[in-house]
Amino acid sequence: MSKSIDLNIVDTLVLPVPELLCRTVCRSEKQARFVVEARRQLHKIIFGTDKRLLLVIGPCSIHDVKASLEYAEKLAALARTVEDRLMLVMRVYFEKPRTTIGWKGLIMDPHLDGTHDIPFGLKLARQFLSDAIDLELPTATELLDPITPQYIADFICWSSIGARTSESQTHRQMASGLSMPLGFKNSISGNVMAAVNAIKAARQQQTFLGISHQGLATAVTTSGNPNCHIILRGGNSGPNYDSTQVASAEALLKKNDLTPAIMIDCSHGNSGKDHTRQPIVMRDVLKQIIEGNSSIIGAMLESNLVAGSQNFPQPREDLCYGQSITDPCIDWESTEALVHEIYAGLACRFAEAHS
Repeated sequence: MSKSIDLNIVDTLVLPVPELLCRTVCRSEKQARFVVEARRQLHKIIFGTDKRLLLVIGPCSIHDVKASLEYAEKLAALARTVEDRLMLVMRVYFEKPRTTIGWKGLIMDPHLDGTHDIPFGLKLARQFLSDAIDLELPTATELLDPITPQYIADFICWSSIGARTSESQTHRQMASGLSMPLGFKNSISGNVMAAVNAIKAARQQQTFLGISHQGLATAVTTSGNPNCHIILRGGNSGPNYDSTQVASAEALLKKNDLTPAIMIDCSHGNSGKDHTRQPIVMRDVLKQIIEGNSSIIGAMLESNLVAGSQNFPQPREDLCYGQSITDPCIDWESTEALVHEIYAGLACRFAEAHS
């Protein structure tokens, strides 16, 4: 009989079932309480009862767990000094969407050599999240593959659906079943309505194909995720962080009976992928808040130990420690100074709240 399936399949590798990996890198009761409390605080910030500003901040992607843990330790210490006005949440991005080809993240290629040792990548990602939570540092990631959440979602405090996938039915369905607050980015073109539609879809009950915690193919039915908001990240049509664009997004959300809760991504289309412009974007956002905007609930910053980015692929031993191999980031010194600047700028918001 003529072969009609698997014509282009070279190999298959059976993954450990999610339940087994979760037992291997176990979540303690203390860690579970921390994640639940962080999600509760995030909900209050997003929907208006907590006036602190949410900052999702950290490396564009995690490729070196040693350097990233050093960054996490610094961020956790900084977070404690500003926690009365800011909630700092670390970017722990293990999956990277590619426009064409390229390194797809720590889960897909943890050895950075094209061997795609996904079982090891999943374990490494889960262990890093556990280490971050032990520092009492809330975690944030972009969920790209719909199978991944079964392996790591219990350690995630906030997540996002990226510009390439906000219009995807698969990702909207997945988001409807996630247990953490979640932001949808506007599309690559800059279309904000795509993210609005994504929020509306994710808030609804959905049934879709997935896998169970035991690794079985499953029909999953959700109740909908009420904790979704929008992220303005700019696009092919240009930046969209200024007051006019923010007001337009507010109006669009209200028109669709959604809470005007807006996060600004200071990188990507809003910075033109020029990391040196991220502080400029952030200062504009801060100015809007100081002038009375209450719909901006947070911002995103790509930050690492060392500024910029480095070419990849190259031999692992030649990589610069603490520097991104994906999008360029601002360095730690700039990050720390900017966070303190934001903290000082928010004084007026809290003075008004207590007057």
